[in-house]
Amino acid sequence: MRFLTADYLFPLYRNPIKEGVLQISDEGKVIDIIDHRSKIDFKKLEIYEGILCPGFINAHCHLELSFLKGEINTGTKLVTFINTIRKKRNNYSQEEILKSIEDAEIEMKKNGIVAVGDICNNLDTLTQKKKRNLQYYNFVEFFQIFKEKEEETFLKIKEIQKKFIESNLRATIVPHSPYTVSTEMMGKISKNINSQNELISIHVEESKSEIELFKNKKGALYDWLNNIGANPQIWFKRNSSRAVVKELNFKKLMLVHNTFSKKADFDENYYCVCPKANLYIEKTLPNFSIFNPKKLCVGTDSLASNSKLSILEEILEIQNNTDYDINSILKIASKNGAEALGFTELGTFSKGKKPGVNLVQYKNNKLQNQIKVLA
Repeated sequence: MRFLTADYLFPLYRNPIKEGVLQISDEGKVIDIIDHRSKIDFKKLEIYEGILCPGFINAHCHLELSFLKGEINTGTKLVTFINTIRKKRNNYSQEEILKSIEDAEIEMKKNGIVAVGDICNNLDTLTQKKKRNLQYYNFVEFFQIFKEKEEETFLKIKEIQKKFIESNLRATIVPHSPYTVSTEMMGKISKNINSQNELISIHVEESKSEIELFKNKKGALYDWLNNIGANPQIWFKRNSSRAVVKELNFKKLMLVHNTFSKKADFDENYYCVCPKANLYIEKTLPNFSIFNPKKLCVGTDSLASNSKLSILEEILEIQNNTDYDINSILKIASKNGAEALGFTELGTFSKGKKPGVNLVQYKNNKLQNQIKVLA
């Protein structure tokens, strides 16, 4: 049994506690919260400087792309970014890809991440995930812009989903984005979901060209899709990304990126931002003021679009660009993501949970880029 205490304890289901004590089992399960360290025998206390908070939730990641770390220049814009990923895939052996996945998971653990919402287009990450080092919600992604290949692709990702589920790993088929899935396939994806506890993740309004595609039928994304003979049903009768999202007709959604969104008018949904990836690809950030902070999550995206897999570094970007207090920011990093992804044993220091324990430094009421994993 351990008694952990620091300058402040952030349970995230109640207000922060100055010099509060977190009592956990040797396995990391929360036993109790004590309102002040003076109530515990001093010899039993592990005393730290900083803030204690639950482990972080990386709500949006592409672990399978870890082999592309440092391979894509910043500021490429979305279309170039997508094309570059496709071209570079064949430059790496399967051994190199699997090693990069293992290294990336180790990095996430060191950075206090305990669970991941991970995008999957193949089975490259399955071997590592079966080790149960972190918890995963696997979003098996449908990405197909050619009509004649839609059915083949859907059967392929259903098989991928099956392999994850057979390994007792959660997996849901989801659309990549409004501009890579036709209306017909959106309907098919929706029908494939049969549980209210499932979550659909979708990239939305990640670039200006996505907005131009649907609104004006022009721009870089339109030119790319049109020039390679993509299914025109993707954009022809649709007037916005938000209209496409409504086609899913599903209760629990997580809209990812929202970099160029003007108004978050789907307040019942969860939103996920990946600030450092936004800066990496488009050199801009979302307007954080449009989000309901109680429904806002945060992710790292991939090492193809980020230098690190660190939720702390992501929330520092949010801190620098909002007036959110520390408690709200830590909820974005932990509690909200756990709720969105359905990790009921994570996200807060509630009794009986095993959420992990992070020690984060702060100065002048601001989080600092220093973290230590305590449990």
